Amino acid sequence: MKLGCFSVSLTVKDLKKSRAFYEEIGFYVFAGEEAHGFLIMKHGDTNIGLFQGMFEKNILTFNPGWNQNAENLESFDDVRQLFEQFKAKGIEIVEHSIIGEQGPSSFSIVDPDGNPILIDQHV
Repeated sequence: MKLGCFSVSLTVKDLKKSRAFYEEIGFYVFAGEEAHGFLIMKHGDTNIGLFQGMFEKNILTFNPGWNQNAENLESFDDVRQLFEQFKAKGIEIVEHSIIGEQGPSSFSIVDPDGNPILIDQHV
């Protein structure tokens, strides 16, 4: 099972303060826009999303079809395949927006401790 690029999506109270903190410890802005309420910060292969006013909780995020630099992969497990595999294993899908037979789609699950996990394909 190939889940793709991994990041932690943090819900933050003050995007500017969070950005400054993560820059202080070596991260840089990789993607996103403050005006849209989110930034993706990068340090080596580590990705952290900072999201203000978008989520209730921090989220573990996987992006099928992307490597850690958000570059498209030639071979990957499509989000629809992963969705079916998770369902077949009896893993409860708490939300989904599976659309069409290919392209962007997503679904969410929750681990036993209540941590949300987002499988979010952009390609």
